[in-house]
Amino acid sequence: MSMMQDYINEAEAALLHTYNRYQVVFDHGEDVYLYDIEGKKYLDFVSGIAVFALGYGVKEYNDAVKAQVDKLLHTSNYYYNVPAIEAAKAIKKASGMDRVFFTNSGAEAIEGAIKTARKYGFLKDGRTDHEIIAMEHSFHGRTMGALSVTGTKKYRDPFEPMIGNIRFAQLNDIESVKAQLTDKTIAILMETVQGEGGIRPATEEFLKEVRAICDERDILLILDEIQCGMGRSGKFFAWQRYGVKPDVMTVAKALGCGVPVGAFLMTEKVGQASLVAGDHGTTYGGNPLGGAAICEVFREFEEKKIPENAAKVGAYLWDKLEEVKKDHADIKDHRGVGLMQGLEFDHPVADIINKALEKGLVLINAGTDIIRFLPPLVISEAHVDDMLSILKECL
Repeated sequence: MSMMQDYINEAEAALLHTYNRYQVVFDHGEDVYLYDIEGKKYLDFVSGIAVFALGYGVKEYNDAVKAQVDKLLHTSNYYYNVPAIEAAKAIKKASGMDRVFFTNSGAEAIEGAIKTARKYGFLKDGRTDHEIIAMEHSFHGRTMGALSVTGTKKYRDPFEPMIGNIRFAQLNDIESVKAQLTDKTIAILMETVQGEGGIRPATEEFLKEVRAICDERDILLILDEIQCGMGRSGKFFAWQRYGVKPDVMTVAKALGCGVPVGAFLMTEKVGQASLVAGDHGTTYGGNPLGGAAICEVFREFEEKKIPENAAKVGAYLWDKLEEVKKDHADIKDHRGVGLMQGLEFDHPVADIINKALEKGLVLINAGTDIIRFLPPLVISEAHVDDMLSILKECL
């Protein structure tokens, strides 16, 4: 038996079986490639689920994180630390938002956004029965609050009762949103581009109509940019493509490019009328290590023009995947934006993904019938060509 198989067997005996993992043990990465423990090389088109935007083995990033490890990892939020302050400045500049709360994950950022909306409503009229409208087919995380606004029933059912007062509408169907509005609605929450739900971008028209409803009724527009944000759409944040600014925004994944960090941000108006001292907290959120990683990520995004590269190579990937779609009758649809794209098939895609892995290409699904393309944002058109030659063999 191989060393790799030994490790896989050990993992299956020790880890809780909440994932059906692909049969590979990765060891290290370089540029846009991963290597397993036997030394086999793989072209990475998943980037740790949209996390490793800068690719692997980036010396400046690694040095920034290592330097902070030697300095100070943790202080708690009872004290200030410089990396978190600098990180807040950087994310405010990129997003145009005003107030930041750092978390350790995307799900925690969503929890904070939900609490922000509820507190905003409570301060407005003293009621505790406010409702949030979320979207069908959405995915916001696995904690109880984030799960409650995740619009996929099979994820929620075994864990009922969820937190209450959540209603679901359809993305890009404004009438379905209006049908869920009541005098209790305090927020409308959606991913600017749905990720797990099948790579479905919100349209400009829909976002603008939702924004208008929120303005008219003084309810909060909460945009989840955890997967689609941080340059992946070709802009820093996907909502910037249309200029529809949220009241509250969540971000994680590529915010730290490997160090587990997230954040929720809000406008000054919401900041002044929601969470105050004692309302929310985190032991690790905003720690100096995470702050140092975030600062370096923003520095490199600017220096290397990462969002611009995502837009340029994303357009090339779009054209190439359109050609693939034309050649294969079993591909029903092609959706996405920038370097966040998906091909929907009329059958399960597990076999294709497994074949690709054997041939040294890492792909991932969204649902059973969609292949997602989430490469590091530093890829070139040549990497797209390499990916396509393997994909075509597997099809």
